[in-house]
Amino acid sequence: MSTLVSVLDPSVILRADHGAEGSVEIRGAEKVAANAAMFATPDRIEHPVLVNGQAGVIIEMNGEPFSVMAFTVTDGIIVAIDILADPARLGGPGIDPR
Repeated sequence: MSTLVSVLDPSVILRADHGAEGSVEIRGAEKVAANAAMFATPDRIEHPVLVNGQAGVIIEMNGEPFSVMAFTVTDGIIVAIDILADPARLGGPGIDPR
């Protein structure tokens, strides 16, 4: 956990769009890291990708895209994380983890 916190800006913002389930915004390195720990499961497969020119990952679970994450990095520190986890939008064109 401390390693993750060390690469996050103290005032990092995580925004997650879950579609019909709503959106979430979390602020602060400790809170963002704790949220990430909740979602760390052995059945997740992460694929590094570029998302609109930014570093990102596609998270795959059970062979299907689960979420797309984009990281905004300034001076080597993550200042923002944007997550698309709307199942209705994840099956669209251009999202293929394979």
